[in-house]
Amino acid sequence: MKILVTGGAGFIGSHLTDALIKKGHQVTVWDNLNTGSKENLNPAADFKKIDLKNFPKTAELFWAGRFEAVFHLAAQTSVRKSVANPQEDARDNILASLNLIELCKKNWLDSGSKNKFIFSSTGGAIYGDTDKRPSDEELKENPLSPYGIGKLAIDKYLNYYRKFFNLNCVSLRYANVYGPRQNPHGEAGVVAIFINKMIKGKQPLINGDGKQTRDYVHVDDVVRANLLALEKNQAAGIFNVGTALETNVNQLFEKINKHFDNRFKKKHGPGLAGEQKTSCLLFKKIEKELDWRPKIVLDKGIEQTWEWFLKKAKHER
Repeated sequence: MKILVTGGAGFIGSHLTDALIKKGHQVTVWDNLNTGSKENLNPAADFKKIDLKNFPKTAELFWAGRFEAVFHLAAQTSVRKSVANPQEDARDNILASLNLIELCKKNWLDSGSKNKFIFSSTGGAIYGDTDKRPSDEELKENPLSPYGIGKLAIDKYLNYYRKFFNLNCVSLRYANVYGPRQNPHGEAGVVAIFINKMIKGKQPLINGDGKQTRDYVHVDDVVRANLLALEKNQAAGIFNVGTALETNVNQLFEKINKHFDNRFKKKHGPGLAGEQKTSCLLFKKIEKELDWRPKIVLDKGIEQTWEWFLKKAKHER
């Protein structure tokens, strides 16, 4: 298939691009490289540096590409930036996405259901803090940031396009994704942040008491969920992609510290204002409908990620 991956130079997008190419698909990557990196790009992919807010250019390239499927991962991913500038976040994550969906509708109008739009959404930022954990897809959404609101808005738009225009679309609501290639310098990605600091001999800082919990899902499992969403014709609607297991930051620190002979002590800093306390996703729906379940346990995934960062650090010396 001729497939477009937006954000394909980023952490998850580049792994997905590799997997699609390995399966023999013809892949085009669109990325503005604000957070993505050319180092992540698969040389077999056709790369276009473009900002999705450039609507005339995206329309031109979309018509020329004759894409049969779209994986939409490009986004402004900083919750803090979304809080500081909700308008800009909406332009990046709502208007740009809506423009891309419209291009799919116009190009695929007469194609029936053979084409597919697969959106990388979020679980934690949409469900918010809740006593019902692991959270399922029926839980009332309670996003507490413009970032979460934007992701939820696209989920709702896709439902509209599916019902009224027969757009074949899937929203995958991720838990906290981790693994090789994750950016260790952003606000999220605590696994990458801790490992990167420890490799450099720096003391990582735990925000607050470290009792805040997350559901950590490996990037390879996330990629597999995307591939199944493409390959299973009946796949439609919203699916959680998580492990249904909660791990707090103190526990995560201990798991990572084992790979450094427990050299580092827990050091706590002030908590982040407005930080979500809990997040954990149930995956029964995607297991039932797409035959997906997580395969990589956290300890093994951390080991694999540590090995990748260690190799990268040695190469940079």
